[in-house]
This record gives sequence, structure tokens and C-alpha cells, in this order.
Amino acid sequence: MSRDHLQPAPLRSPEASYLELLARDASVEAYEQPVLLARAEGRTAERIAALEQARLLALRVRAELEGRRRREAELSALFETAHDLAGLRDLDAVLQAIVQRARSLLGTDVAYLTLNDPTHDDTYMRVTEGSVSARFQQLRLGLGEGLGGLVAQTTRPYVTDDYFQDARFQHTLTIDAGVRDEGLVAILGVPLMLGPHVIGVLFAADRRARVFERAQIALLGSFAALAAAAIDTANLLGETRAALAGLERANEIIRDRSAVIERASDVHDRLAELVLRGGGVHDVAAAVSEVLDGTVEFTDTGAAPPEALKASRAEGHAVRHGRDWIAPVAAGGELLGALVLRGHPGLDPVDQRTLERAAMVTSLLLLARRSAAEAEQRVRGELLDDLLDARDRDPRLLRERAARLHADLAATHVVLAARLDGPAADADEEAAARRRLGAAASHLAATRQGLAAARDGGTVLLLPLGTGGSATEVARRTAHDLGAAVRQPVTVGASAPVTDLAVHPEAVAAAYTEGRRCLDALHLLGRAGDGAAAEDFGFLGLLLAGDRDVAGFVDRTVGPVVTYDERRGTDLLHTLDAYFACGMSPARTKDALHVHVNTVAQRLERVGRLLGTDWQTPARALEIQLALRLRQLAAPGRR
Repeated sequence: MSRDHLQPAPLRSPEASYLELLARDASVEAYEQPVLLARAEGRTAERIAALEQARLLALRVRAELEGRRRREAELSALFETAHDLAGLRDLDAVLQAIVQRARSLLGTDVAYLTLNDPTHDDTYMRVTEGSVSARFQQLRLGLGEGLGGLVAQTTRPYVTDDYFQDARFQHTLTIDAGVRDEGLVAILGVPLMLGPHVIGVLFAADRRARVFERAQIALLGSFAALAAAAIDTANLLGETRAALAGLERANEIIRDRSAVIERASDVHDRLAELVLRGGGVHDVAAAVSEVLDGTVEFTDTGAAPPEALKASRAEGHAVRHGRDWIAPVAAGGELLGALVLRGHPGLDPVDQRTLERAAMVTSLLLLARRSAAEAEQRVRGELLDDLLDARDRDPRLLRERAARLHADLAATHVVLAARLDGPAADADEEAAARRRLGAAASHLAATRQGLAAARDGGTVLLLPLGTGGSATEVARRTAHDLGAAVRQPVTVGASAPVTDLAVHPEAVAAAYTEGRRCLDALHLLGRAGDGAAAEDFGFLGLLLAGDRDVAGFVDRTVGPVVTYDERRGTDLLHTLDAYFACGMSPARTKDALHVHVNTVAQRLERVGRLLGTDWQTPARALEIQLALRLRQLAAPGRR
């Protein structure tokens, strides 16, 4: 065998192999191959460790990409369904599309939709997808029976991991036979609501045991809301056709209804276009304002009339409030705000539906924006967590990750520890307040090109220090901004400025410790809701600062006197030391220095000009004496 065959293959960077795997969307198992190959070729332990680290990072990136693709697919399906609803022509086609998309996105074996039949006082199978049993597809069951009956009674989603072992709902021979014939085990059901009434149930089911995640339950609930809206729209159109057929003045009614429907179609087209091109909430309000010939505004939950919101959510429709109309903007059980039509007391049913559809589209846009914000918040938090916890990160990789978030780790930064102040009614309220603080901190970090993460019951921020700024200014401004955002006092402690964090990530953890000391000091001093840095506490700052900046404290306290002596060749510092040694008595000081008392007075007057007129107050005098003593200890040869 030749020597060439004994040589190992040329080395490639650890990242290159995994970037190729990411580029071709390889399976998880493929990420083991570079490490196994390196071991088989007898590579060094350092090389194998580098490959292991690159593998873990690549798998994280792959998982993140898969999660984003999944969220994009979910939002795309919701937008497509909303678009189908806006141009509703065939109710069966829309419901079939909803069931198909629900089954595909949740990855279940079967999805199906049942509707209540008031005429026969029972429930029947309306649409199925993935079903193989004819008996199952033709099921009719009494109201209140089976898992669907439990969902209808409680108007809440229910999930069972093992249908036949679950005793929470009423089993019947007919239902159990159909479920057994289909081979279903795990079933999730969410209600189809029209106002306070349940008109049916949307299901997703597997032929094996399975735990449905909260996000999957919420997604199926969104599809159920769209299915209910499609049925409601179809019912409205059916009622309109029946009314037109039964009225003698058909031509006049057709003209009136055509104008209204044309406006509705116009706004539906506009809303669909807004969704497709990524419009915002205020764009939706502006489009509906034009169609309804009024002023439509989006308001936060706290700004909308609470009694009108409550009535609107109970009825499932927009309601009149004085001369305004209120339509809630909600996603599942969460109220996100409201659309308010101002000064328009007269509103026909179709225009009312238009306002309600606009509220639904607004909720979809808000959910999409929230998903994007949460994704960016996670990425920013992960980078800051890595800076705080891991000290062996690659500086180049840290800089690249920060650059993608528009943050510059080479700039001077301040690390801030923030914590809420004020009592909480219970654990749930406290958790909600912390979530609001985290969201506000993430938004603040994004706008200031910094980072934020939740930690130790509060929030830590890494914010750049502007030219000419100070850590104290950043802390106070941050405390004010966060407090205004969460409507609750927020206390903020800041570190001394830190630099070059990509090369020295360990400085972030030390700075965070210093910031927490300042935060604790503010609480002990009764300054809740304020912001400060170690430099604000005088000599106490020496105890708070992570690096015990003795030289900085001395310079801030007596630096002007030292500089004056060095430039003028005077001896003010020695005079100041003697003055304190003589009990702050000018008479005894002149004896110790062997000068006239007027000379002592002139020197002390000059000291006052350099240090400020309050330099002899007890607090300032204590700091000055401590600074003089520390200066002598730092350089024993000095007087």
C-alpha cells in the first residue's frame, strides 16, 4: 500500500461540513457522520471536540429553522383560509379546506368536523379527512354524548390521550363502535362558536397515543373560529337569498343589498391584499374606514369600554355603544384590543359583519407580529444568556450573531439588572407582570440595538453607551421607560461601562453581578423605581463595583486637587491631609505646616473651588478622607 493511502483526508473546518448538511436539509442522523468519520480517521481530540460543538450548534440552527418553517406554514394556512372566507362561494369547499389544513399542520391521521342538527336534536358528521371507515363517516349521535358532547357542554377544548380509557365523557355503543372501527386513540376537540352558542366541534385524532401541545390546541381553535365564521357567512347569505325571494319589491332590495355586498366584497378584497403584502393593524382600520364611510380605530384593551367588550364577546358580534360600534379583536380566549367605528349609530347587518371580519383579520395580523417579535426576543435572549453563562464562545461567532441583531459587541456597553417593584395580588398576576417586563425590555433592547433576557426573577439588559453618556443616565432612562411600559415601578441597577465583549464575554457576567449589587442597594436605600450605577454611591460604590475601582474613586473624589498640584507645583493635597489630621482646625493646621494661618485659609479656599462648596459637610469630608487614605495606601512613598 502506498504512503498516499495512509494519509488522512484533508482537514475541513468543522462548520463547513455542517453548513453543507444544513444547506441540503439533511436528516438528524446525518449530523453524526462527520464526528464518526473523524474518529475513524484518528483525528485529534481537539478536532473531534470542535466537530461535536459544531454539530450541536448546527442541530440548534436546524431545529430553529424547522420551527420557523412550521410557524410560517401555520400562518400561511390561516391567511389562505381567511382569504377563502373573504371570497366565500362554496361552504363545503371552505370547510373541507379547513379540515385538510388542520390535519396537515397538526400531523394527525384523521381530522373531522361535526355540526349540530336542531331539527333532529342530534349531531352529525359534516366533513372528514383521512377517515377509512364508512360507519365513522356516517355517525349521528345525540347531543351531549362522547368527547364532542363534553366540548359542547363546557365550550372549551378537550383532549384525550386514550379515548377508551377516559371516563370524563359519556360513552355510547354507537360512538365507541365508530371510533373503534376507525382505530382512533388520541382525540382533540375544539368548539365551533357563534356567539355564546356551540354549533359543532372540530376534531383532530391519531390512531396512536399522543400528547397534543398547547400551540397545536390554539391552532385548531383558530381553524374552528374560521370554520364558524364560514358557516355564519353562509347562513347570512342564505338568509339574504330567502328574504330576497320572499319579498315583493325584489328589485329594490336587490339594488340595496348589492351596494352593501359590493362594499363588503371591496373591504374583503382590501383586507386580503393587506394580509398578503404584510400590512399593519392601522392599515386595516384605514381600509375599513373608507368602505364604511366612517372613522375606524384600533384601541388597546384598556382604552375600550369594558361593558361593550363584554357584551360583544358574549354575543359574538359587534355591538353599539352610544354613537359608536365596538368589535373585539381576540385570538382564542385572549382579548388583544378592539376596533371602534366612531360616530356611526346606524349600521346594517352586512356592514356590521364587515367590521367583525376586519376585527378577525386584525387579530391574525397581531398574532403574526407577536410570533415574529417572540422569535426575535428568543434569539436576543439566547445570545445574552450565552454571554452571561458561557466563557468559551468563539469571538467571531458572537460578533456575527450580534450583527444579525444589529448589535455591536465592540462598542462600549452597560449591563443593567431590572426588577419590578410593587405588590402582586397572586402568583398569576406576578407571572403576568414579569412577562410584561420581559416584553418591554426586549422591545427596548431592540430599539436601542442591545440585548435582553429574563433572569433571577427580573430582567437583564445589555445596552450600548452613547458618546458622552454615563451608566447612571442609562439606568435612570431605562427605569423610566420600563416603568412607563409596564405601568408599574421598575428599579434598575447598572454596571460600569464594559467593552470588547466578543473577546471578553466573562466581563458580562461580572458586570451583571455589579448591576445586581446596585439594584439591591437601591432597595435597601428605599429608592424603588429609580435607576443608578455604582459611581452614584460614593465610597459605597467601592463595595458595589465588581472590580473595586479604587483608582477611579480616588480620582472622582480628590482628582481636581491632585491635578492642580501637579500643574502648579502647589501642596494643596498635603494641606488638606494636615487639615483633617488636626481635626479641621485652621489654627492647629498652621502649626503642623509651619505656615501663617492666612496661608492655610487661602489654600482651603482654593480646595473649596476645586471640590465644591460642600466639601466640608460630614458626608463629603468622610469620602475625601477615605480617598486620601486610599491614595496613601496605594503609594506608600507619597505624603
